[in-house]
Amino acid sequence: MSELMVPRPLRKGDKVALISPSGPVMPERIDGAIAALRQWGFTPVEMPHCRGSFKDFDGIVSLSAPDGDRLVDVQAAFADPSVRAILCNRGGYGLVRLLDSLDLHAMALDPKWVIGFSDISALHAAMHRAGVMSIHAPMAKHLTEHGTRGEVSGMLHSIVTGGDFPHFTIEPSPFNRCGTVTAPMTGGNLAVLSALIPTHYNLLEPGNILFIEDIAEEVYRVERMLHTLRLAGFLPRLAGLVVGQFTNYFTTNPAGDGMRQMIARMVAPYKFPVAFNAPIGHVDRNLPIVEGAMTTLAVTPAGATVHQHK
Repeated sequence: MSELMVPRPLRKGDKVALISPSGPVMPERIDGAIAALRQWGFTPVEMPHCRGSFKDFDGIVSLSAPDGDRLVDVQAAFADPSVRAILCNRGGYGLVRLLDSLDLHAMALDPKWVIGFSDISALHAAMHRAGVMSIHAPMAKHLTEHGTRGEVSGMLHSIVTGGDFPHFTIEPSPFNRCGTVTAPMTGGNLAVLSALIPTHYNLLEPGNILFIEDIAEEVYRVERMLHTLRLAGFLPRLAGLVVGQFTNYFTTNPAGDGMRQMIARMVAPYKFPVAFNAPIGHVDRNLPIVEGAMTTLAVTPAGATVHQHK
């Protein structure tokens, strides 16, 4: 992949489109996100179906709207030249259904920041395919509960307005492997990314630093995903690995180390640096990461640092 394009910084008054390309969103969270965007001086624009709710598979799967309506919202947000950033309201499920209908040319023709995580990892993969950086970051829930205050929101605002890219430290872990490397950093929700490996939207590239997170996936399922990465040839050729938060899974280990033990075992044959317990994932302190940015990962006995470069 050639060097990715960086969307231009947002200015006061710029429009930010709110879309719900996956699951349904509580209306109050959309209201909260709108309030935060206005506080930053931006102009929120709700896409027509972002407050919708739709059931599929006989009511088992919740989406914000039928596929065609969600696709219309996504495409319209990218096509509107007055929209300078796109905030995804929530993850859940459903973006994979839209991928092969997205207009990658439109994404590349007018680069704009895309913000979100979890199921939105599929949209980050599409952005990467289009050659544009995007932001793995919290969405409407966080902006509703925390507004523009605090470390996470401050980092997100800095990125979209042309300030510094993320630079943070991670507490030491007995599962870490020391080393320093500088390489592009990409990643996101492991279940989404591993499923995209055999497609044109594969986000994994040899020589990159990979960051991963997930929710409600049991240890054996995550191990299966990592074996998929190994068998596809990506795991052995990583430059580094940043392990974020794996939440809401069952473990019989009272210390809760079953997931970390398994991941450490999976990467034991390789030499690249590994940092565990990164503040990335389905947790309150879900720090933004710029997908595709050149990043220095330094892991020492005292902990780790992640420094993304503009």
